[in-house]
Amino acid sequence: MFDSIKRLIKKWRASRDGGHQLDALLAIADKSAPYAERSEWLIELAHWIRRGRRVPPATADAADTAAPQSDPAHTRIRYLLHVLDRNPAWKANVAGILRALLRESDGLSLLCDAGMPVHSGFFGAVFERLEASLIPPAPNRRDLTAIVTLMFGTERDAEWIDTLPTDLLLRIHALFEYAPDEEEDQRDSTPFSLDLLAALHNLTCQISSTGLSQTVRSRLGGVAPPEERRDERVDHVIDARTTDAPGVRVAMENQPFYRLTRAMLAVETAHDAYAAGGPQEPLLREVNYLRLLLDECRASTDDVFAHLYRNGVSVDIVFQVERMRMRIERAEHLLDAWMAQHDLRAAARLTAELVRANHASQSVAHLARSNSSLLARKIVEYSADTGEHYIARDRAEYLKMMRMAAGGGLVTVVTVCVKFAITGAHLHAMFEGVLAGFNYAASFLLMHFLHFSLATKQPAMTAPTLARELDGVGTPAGVDSFVSSVTALMRTQAAAVLGNVLLVFPVSLCVDLLYHALFNHDLISADKAIATLQSFSLIGPTPFYAALTGVLLWSSSLLAGWADNWFILHRVADALAYNRRLRMTLGVAGADRLARFCRANVAGVVGNITLGLMLGLVPAILTAFAFKFEVRHVTLSAGSIGVALGVLGESALKLPALWWAVAGVGSMAILNVAVSFALAFYMAVKSRDLRRNAVRSLRGAIWQRVRRHPLELVWPAKAVREAS
Repeated sequence: MFDSIKRLIKKWRASRDGGHQLDALLAIADKSAPYAERSEWLIELAHWIRRGRRVPPATADAADTAAPQSDPAHTRIRYLLHVLDRNPAWKANVAGILRALLRESDGLSLLCDAGMPVHSGFFGAVFERLEASLIPPAPNRRDLTAIVTLMFGTERDAEWIDTLPTDLLLRIHALFEYAPDEEEDQRDSTPFSLDLLAALHNLTCQISSTGLSQTVRSRLGGVAPPEERRDERVDHVIDARTTDAPGVRVAMENQPFYRLTRAMLAVETAHDAYAAGGPQEPLLREVNYLRLLLDECRASTDDVFAHLYRNGVSVDIVFQVERMRMRIERAEHLLDAWMAQHDLRAAARLTAELVRANHASQSVAHLARSNSSLLARKIVEYSADTGEHYIARDRAEYLKMMRMAAGGGLVTVVTVCVKFAITGAHLHAMFEGVLAGFNYAASFLLMHFLHFSLATKQPAMTAPTLARELDGVGTPAGVDSFVSSVTALMRTQAAAVLGNVLLVFPVSLCVDLLYHALFNHDLISADKAIATLQSFSLIGPTPFYAALTGVLLWSSSLLAGWADNWFILHRVADALAYNRRLRMTLGVAGADRLARFCRANVAGVVGNITLGLMLGLVPAILTAFAFKFEVRHVTLSAGSIGVALGVLGESALKLPALWWAVAGVGSMAILNVAVSFALAFYMAVKSRDLRRNAVRSLRGAIWQRVRRHPLELVWPAKAVREAS
């Protein structure tokens, strides 16, 4: 009895939630109504389908009841079709409205422009999308993009469209073709296939226009000789007017962007001949050639990116090339759908792709993700050789890094002493930060020109190298190469930290002892020494400060990358080498040496100066306006502990503050490296737009290598030299 009552309640709820509302909606459907009213009716129908509750077809036949109902939207569509089958008048009106939507609306905007970026500037695109979200399109616009925007407002709509069962696709297709009125049936002759062809023509013209522009054409790589690239179709796609200009003809033959528009015209001509009753083979041949040219255009975009990689990255150029690549992919999708007009699954995939792209074109979050990818590519895709020398791949390079780090430790001793002199003057906080920044910048520049190394800078400077390694992670050999580079980076960092600390700590201690012996006075007071040890304690804000210092280390690498990219992009080296006044003053060889010197050191100089100024000024600014912050760098802190130990003497060995400070320095070494490396790795991943599964597999591969060969983190194996 209770089961019967439950079934009755369930049936009543289904009728209340879906049936009555659907019946009322279908009853007012009118295919002869004005365009705006029909659009509003379709929007309401889409909202009814998108509702999350399931609507089991209580009166459906056995086939409908047994059909899978994994998605609530599929269930509601199945119920809708069942109701229409039982009401031919309603079905005729709904079918007429659907056909009129495709016949009377402009579909080119949806097929060509949905999902395509318009603004290369981030804030202009944000403003446009915010404006679109505040002012939705009006339903009386005869624009298919507006109707799709109002009907499918979430990304989940693309998911259920893409997963529509085959039986539902067949029934939906039958609904579109249902036309009791023979005159209307004759009038509705497959207009959407013509829209697909027109959209394909539009896209090929846009691709050719961008590909033949000066910004892209001048960055295309070298082309193969004409005899290697020529095929039997060239004579059919090259304009006869170029036959008297062999040089122009060869240039056009080697430009797939020029041939693309001609190939599209050939496809349309073959289609017209086939529609008039001609053979299908010419159409298939032209379509295959068009696919070949699209592949060549995609390869040409890779040539442009390779040129940018070598000669500097511009956001505007990257934006244009990325948009051209997206148009190539859209053209391929449209071509697939046009050639498979009777494949309902292909039509569902195209519809889902268009809905997804249209939603992405109006999403501020998607814009932020895509622009962060472009920004990351701009930041990391400068010459990767800048960070390559920070990775020791064999024992000889490892020992060389130890020597470089030892030299950096000696320079840091002077930096620590000057820092204590500045803080001992008790100046204004901001002025003290400026002097500290100049102190750090001067010492870092000295390290740079003496070819010394500072610990924790390496991870931040190796983002370009990591990005280059990520290009090959699609193969096992590429993953192994990337893991080897990461392992070598960790090992190099261990060598840098060890070399810095083993020199800066004892030398700082000896400097204070020598200063006391000569002047009978210490570099700092005993109270200052105890306060210094307490400030480095692991128990306190030291880990937080160390993590923020890692962010500053990474930020300096961004500015170094920007400076190097700007220098290359604007060809400043060439401008210096051919500058008339420099040649008259220094001579041709001298101007060339100056240009090569600036090219080799611009990234290092900018990175070290900005790092020094940030380490000095950022703590003062944050302390004044936000929260207290102090720099916690492992090398500088180890030198400060050495000075404090020299002031306090042997009695300091019994102080817990000393050992908590030593533990704090250990946390600095870990957090400085971990944060800067994590941010560099994140930028490298964003620049290549890797999926989460790929990133997760890379992390697993790194952990597996560390677990199997833990000693490689501190000492390179012999096989490393042989493998390299």
